[in-house]
Amino acid sequence: MIPLAPEPVELDSLTPADIPVLVELEEMLFPGDSPWTAQMFAGELAAGHHYVVHRDGDGVVDGYAGIALLSGEAEVHTIGVRPAAQGAGIGRKLLRALLARAGDRRILLEVRTDNARAIALYESEGFGIVGIRRRYYRPSGADAYTMARPR
Repeated sequence: MIPLAPEPVELDSLTPADIPVLVELEEMLFPGDSPWTAQMFAGELAAGHHYVVHRDGDGVVDGYAGIALLSGEAEVHTIGVRPAAQGAGIGRKLLRALLARAGDRRILLEVRTDNARAIALYESEGFGIVGIRRRYYRPSGADAYTMARPR
């Protein structure tokens, strides 16, 4: 009999102990676009921004997402899913957790113009393209769409 893979756990709040894994994932997912550092993630937590992680059945972080809740608006700061775990709905689960946390605020985000999978996910959750930011990502110089989800 083939053993079944452990079931993923529900989303957890990001803790400082999770930051090294997020840095590893950032370097894997965004190598040409200044991946976030441990100091950046620590700064996000210190600022009180809302971050969640998704863990596989072994407790290993395989996805993360964060949002800043502002007066009347919210900004998605990051979403990432380990490549081996992509396509399993983790990104959608993370995004929906951020949307729930944002409540009735207008939500903004930036996404690389060549990231068709992410754009399709955001559009399926009610986001629309409202602008373009030329050479937004560094050092690659890739363009980003600004997307918004109305209240």
